[in-house]
Amino acid sequence: MRRLALFLTLFLGCASLSTAGLFSDDEAHQKITVLQQQIQGMEERVAQMENTARSQGVALLSQLDALKSELATLRGQIEVHAHDIETTQKRQRDLYVDLDSRLRKLEQTGGPVADASSQAGSSKPVSPDQAPIGAVIVDESTAYDAALGLFKAGNYQGAIDGFQSFVGTYPNSHLAPSAYYWIGNSYFNLRDYKNAIASQQKLVSQYPNSSKVPDALLNIASCQQGMGEAAAARKTLGSIVAKYPLSNAAELAKKRLASTK
Repeated sequence: MRRLALFLTLFLGCASLSTAGLFSDDEAHQKITVLQQQIQGMEERVAQMENTARSQGVALLSQLDALKSELATLRGQIEVHAHDIETTQKRQRDLYVDLDSRLRKLEQTGGPVADASSQAGSSKPVSPDQAPIGAVIVDESTAYDAALGLFKAGNYQGAIDGFQSFVGTYPNSHLAPSAYYWIGNSYFNLRDYKNAIASQQKLVSQYPNSSKVPDALLNIASCQQGMGEAAAARKTLGSIVAKYPLSNAAELAKKRLASTK
């Protein structure tokens, strides 16, 4: 019990960073948007000056060269910010997956591990109603870990297929809410926002007491933002703060709400 409490403390301390990486990097995205707007404005100025230069001669060539140099610098900054987003999200996604795996292992209880040789001759999945408790745990853990490994590797479609197979085989598993969460998160990474929202809403409706619910709602808000539904996203963020004020998701929701005022 002390080990679980200690791990939960560590998990809650790190989760805000990892969850932020999973869903968005608002500050970096805002910087990229500002830079893109600057580039668009400068490109328009360059076009105007080129037209003027054709009629007035070479007097503006030096100014055009300076503007083009500045444009190249801004484009370089965009590439740097984009790389920072990708690197940060991968690092924080790996941390979140690792914490999820460790917490799940601490939560597991059960009997002896099933003898692998006793299952070697069968190609059919073991039913929770037919197999010994230990065997069910091993099978659930293996299937879940395999799908989670695909997510961690960036194979989001493979992760979706793996987790959907998992919930189909083990619909009553205590890992089912987490499986739906990762399905939604995988869709989000594929920019399939509608299916991402549908998966997270299934988690919220079927497992309302799950600890994954606040994070699922935060993912829904990110999807709504990605679809350009700013008002719906703010409403979802507000519901997180109101219903789950002590969650890490609520802290992130507060920051997002503050940044959109």
